[in-house]
Amino acid sequence: MTSRPYALTTNGRSAPLGIGTSTPEFAWKVPTGTEQDAFQIEVATGEGFSEAELVWRSEATSGTRQVGVTYGGAPLLSRTGYLWRVRVFQSGGASDWSEPAPFETSVLAPDRLTAQWISAPEAGPDDRRALYLRTTLTLPAPVVRGRAYTSALGWYRLFVNRDDITGQELVPRWTPFDERVEYQVYDVTEAFAEGTNVIGMAVGDGRYRGAMGFDMKDARYGDRLGVFAEIVLELADGTRQIVTTDEDWVVGRGRIRTADPMFGERVDLRIDDRAWLEPAAVLEEQTQAVRLPPHDRVLVAEGVERVREIDRRVGAVRTAPSGQQIIDFGQNFTGVAALTLRGAPGSTVTVRYGEVLTPAGELDTSYLFPKDKPQERFQRDEVILGETATEYCPSFTMRGFRYVSVEGADALGPDDAVGIVMSTAIEQIARFEASDPRLEQLWRNAMWSLRSNFLDTPTDCPTRERSGWTGDIQVFGSTAVQLVDSGPYLRRYLANLAVEQYEDGRVPPYIPAERSATLGPHHMEYVATSTGWGDVTVMLPWVMYTYLGDEQVLRAQYESARKWVDQLAERAAGQKGLHRRFGRRFGRHERYIVDTGFHWGEWLRPGEGNTWIKSRLFPPAVVATAYFAHSCGLLTRIAGVLDRQEDAEHYEDLHHKAARAWRAAFVRRGGARIGEDKQDDYVRALAFGLLPDEQRPAAAARLVELIEEAGDHLGTGFLSTPMLLPTLVDAGRADVALRLLFQTSSPSWLAQIEQGATTIWEQWEGYDKDGNAHDSHNHYAFGSVVRFLHEYVAGLSPAAPGYREILFAPVLGDGHTGPGGLESAGVEIDTPYGIASSRWQTSDGMVRLDIRVPAGATGVVRFGGEEWRVQPGDHRFTAPMGRTPPPATASTSEEFPA
Repeated sequence: MTSRPYALTTNGRSAPLGIGTSTPEFAWKVPTGTEQDAFQIEVATGEGFSEAELVWRSEATSGTRQVGVTYGGAPLLSRTGYLWRVRVFQSGGASDWSEPAPFETSVLAPDRLTAQWISAPEAGPDDRRALYLRTTLTLPAPVVRGRAYTSALGWYRLFVNRDDITGQELVPRWTPFDERVEYQVYDVTEAFAEGTNVIGMAVGDGRYRGAMGFDMKDARYGDRLGVFAEIVLELADGTRQIVTTDEDWVVGRGRIRTADPMFGERVDLRIDDRAWLEPAAVLEEQTQAVRLPPHDRVLVAEGVERVREIDRRVGAVRTAPSGQQIIDFGQNFTGVAALTLRGAPGSTVTVRYGEVLTPAGELDTSYLFPKDKPQERFQRDEVILGETATEYCPSFTMRGFRYVSVEGADALGPDDAVGIVMSTAIEQIARFEASDPRLEQLWRNAMWSLRSNFLDTPTDCPTRERSGWTGDIQVFGSTAVQLVDSGPYLRRYLANLAVEQYEDGRVPPYIPAERSATLGPHHMEYVATSTGWGDVTVMLPWVMYTYLGDEQVLRAQYESARKWVDQLAERAAGQKGLHRRFGRRFGRHERYIVDTGFHWGEWLRPGEGNTWIKSRLFPPAVVATAYFAHSCGLLTRIAGVLDRQEDAEHYEDLHHKAARAWRAAFVRRGGARIGEDKQDDYVRALAFGLLPDEQRPAAAARLVELIEEAGDHLGTGFLSTPMLLPTLVDAGRADVALRLLFQTSSPSWLAQIEQGATTIWEQWEGYDKDGNAHDSHNHYAFGSVVRFLHEYVAGLSPAAPGYREILFAPVLGDGHTGPGGLESAGVEIDTPYGIASSRWQTSDGMVRLDIRVPAGATGVVRFGGEEWRVQPGDHRFTAPMGRTPPPATASTSEEFPA
């Protein structure tokens, strides 16, 4: 046995620099043909893994586990580089050791960072200047190892001797800034030289002081920017120098005058953007830096890849009727534009960003706001031109856009406009194909919306509020984990949620919660009771366990999930709601019906628009109680995984009581009428398993009736749309699910494609009858249909946590072709065990299914009326087309077919 493990990661990342935990988690994959019966890990401080270098050698541990293996050796040291490797055993034989994988620790307890938070002298709450700070130092010898531990209250850039260390990264990420701020670790070894060196930091408003939320309020966390830096340099002469931010630094102004994430930058290109980094330079309005007042916030090491440039797009330039130059990048995305600007020195160029154009061909941003309150400064930069043509690219802002308008500059040439696509730099792990290009475009649109909104927190949209709405990531989570390697990213979101969760268990509507001691109680606190949104505490960890095999996230978030469910139980049992005052009573079931507090409900059903006033006056108890029962059921399963037997029994009992109460209050005519008799009422009933077996057929039949009465159109909003098509298939109505998927008139997914959408829209209708846009054109929630494309159309889904067992069961529909006339479809996903794939195609009345099962996993194939269990490798199956074809035939191939 010589095959070695590969794809080693530490805390879900490859070669992380500066992990903040003393118990990292390791993961790896094994090649096809290798069966792991046991594993052994070594961690060392040197490449030789000698006894002197070794800090941990695990026992040969039985099992097939390849993810979430926790370090168990001696305490790791701060600011130290380590290597680890793994080998696996099969039938008593050992593989070769893997190639070593590096990781480096940051500052671990009991050590701490000793630098000070510094800023400019206080100038009043209306001071919104971007700050430039710098210091110099002289080194007697070359640097052999240098690390910078840096952060800011605001977004910052770090420079050493004109080298831009941070580049286009938007750091630090958004956190609950009253409690914690993330710091970054940079390798600055090559940036320093013997002799005089200059260290500079520029900082803009970022998420700390910048405008955010639907009300676009700024300074939510404070009105004074600050920076923090501790730079540790090991020199060739054996000495060490440590440079920290303190009152010896100077602060002033530079090229960027102001910088707000929403409202953009004000920049003067007449100011040299590198001259301030010369040793003898003096900053404009230079003063000595001052130490910021003490604060209880703590510094924590980042654990996720940064928001940075991930792609570039070339823009096409044309002139609008107004005379403004309009750049079309052909794709809605998040980022900024790099523009080469020319014009009269000292003149001002206005650059605006937007997703859509007006019917007349002008840039439109007013569609995002009430018509009587247009946001004139929204997504806009003002640039004062210098003597020569200069490439201008914003540093401290991000925009959601497809189009850019330029006013006040000379004509742009074909090479003068480049779109910088920005997102969290996490790896795409899935590919989807279909013979119908509209489905491929739908898949791409969802991926673009994910990239556009997986920013410093998972946001609802990159234009308007840019907030981390809990409901959006709750419904999209099971799609996100299939599209990108999002484990660490979503863990971070949930960790922030636990920090910001109210003591009584309620959950803010978005994370971070945009609240701080500076502002006092948040104006949206009253919606912190909303089910479907707050249930992310339970549902997202379970999704991560299901798809990633992440048991640790269940453990880390358990108390948060429990607190949410417990407050729902208390709310149902102890308060009187509107239904109880004005409606009929349900005896012993009443104490399990959730009809108090605010609930968004089935948000944005087609044609309904914003229903928050109705939801506030009349809490949608049919929705809220269903989620209460569902989360109780999931918490039962989570407690079981974590061996919390007493809790499991408690929440199972609560689940059954809530489900019975829901049925008593909302189910009539044996399941043929539920709640408000909307499509989503039946979807939840079936998907959440709230009905006894004898009532499920009636509920499924009524759901189909409602769909057909709507002309084969969906009627679901945010909460139920992800479950609609799978629920229909699981109820035996794949034909209806496929008719909905391939519907081309609105409301539908393909209607957006027909109208030229390149991302997923917030509402089913993105334009009114006159062609005017409304609401966001870049929300990922309705892109959750991608899960259906993967798991049902292509037929690949996890049958055991982390794809340890994989179900291959494509939905082929009736007739002589596939669903909706498809002739082929396929998906490939890089699971925790390696590449799994499923691809089918039709030809001459037959359908062929080709699958790949990665090493360490097993496959369950349901195809052609038969079921097989298959081992790792490539397999092929064939069957006649049709609903109930004769038994299929199976074969195993050595090579995966093209």
